[in-house]
Amino acid sequence: MSDQSPTWGATAPTDPTAPPHQPSEELRAALGAVRTEVAKAVVGQDAAVSGLVIALLCRGHVLLEGVPGVAKTLLVRALSAALDLETKRVQFTPDLMPGDVTGSLVYDARTAEFSFRAGPVFTNLLLADEINRTPPKTQASLLEAMEERQVSIDGTPRLLPDPFLVIATQNPVEYEGTYTLPEAQLDRFLLKLVLPMPERHEEIEVLTRHAAGFDPRDLAGAGLRPVATPEMLARARAEVGHVQISPEVLGYAVDVCRATRQSPSLSLGVSPRGATALLATSRAWAWLSGRGYVTPDDIKALAHPTLRHRVQLRPEAELEGVSTESVLDTVLASVAVPR
Repeated sequence: MSDQSPTWGATAPTDPTAPPHQPSEELRAALGAVRTEVAKAVVGQDAAVSGLVIALLCRGHVLLEGVPGVAKTLLVRALSAALDLETKRVQFTPDLMPGDVTGSLVYDARTAEFSFRAGPVFTNLLLADEINRTPPKTQASLLEAMEERQVSIDGTPRLLPDPFLVIATQNPVEYEGTYTLPEAQLDRFLLKLVLPMPERHEEIEVLTRHAAGFDPRDLAGAGLRPVATPEMLARARAEVGHVQISPEVLGYAVDVCRATRQSPSLSLGVSPRGATALLATSRAWAWLSGRGYVTPDDIKALAHPTLRHRVQLRPEAELEGVSTESVLDTVLASVAVPR
């Protein structure tokens, strides 16, 4: 998904070969309005907002990476306000325990029985703030919740609300006090979105809003209102499931993923789970763009955010200054595009 995002509310070009299931303009307009609503609080992160909406449509989880102070937490809070979803925040620290996230059994002296006290994971949008500052044991406590959408305490599974989305923020790995996320956990995230530093005119806009009295802790005061509902989100998900993909485009997505496994710069290529993730995000992007079918351009647009965290550079490639982004660019340029 590039920064040049299409206008969600625009009328898509007609295609005589398009399948009968066409995206609902009402639902597209509602989810398109989410980006406008979030922009009342967050300046210049349209691509990240689009990625979060795609993750909600795909029932996937998101890793947000950026230096401290680029509005990662504010972005999640604004998204929950625009979609009328419950959100909870957990600050991941070195002493955080798994039970602090999932909940635990608590002994009640009055009844002489143990009762379950739900943790913050029981919500719609869980903001796992600075997830790579906590040890792997606590990071792993999220794996069952992310994959099975349930939490097992003392052998009893407890279902999480629907929708349920983990949005984990992380500082760049070169920052002090960070733990590298294991490959198995990274692969559970549908997208990795990188939040850049704002441009000069965007930073001026941020300061102008604060000078005018903007309070990031009072989103209602900033004018944020729900513009879509969980029920609309469920209907949109159903429509995304009808987006079709031709055998040629499906083969193109597979070839892109397979090409990463042959790249001399990578020690780890994209797994079949990554290929299915690319299929899912491309279908959601096609739906948001107003089409009932996936094109090779949809695959290209979502390749970077869907695959960048699923590959691993060889040490010698890192020493030579090669980046994951440049490797993916090379892969996309080397794979033949179907006509």
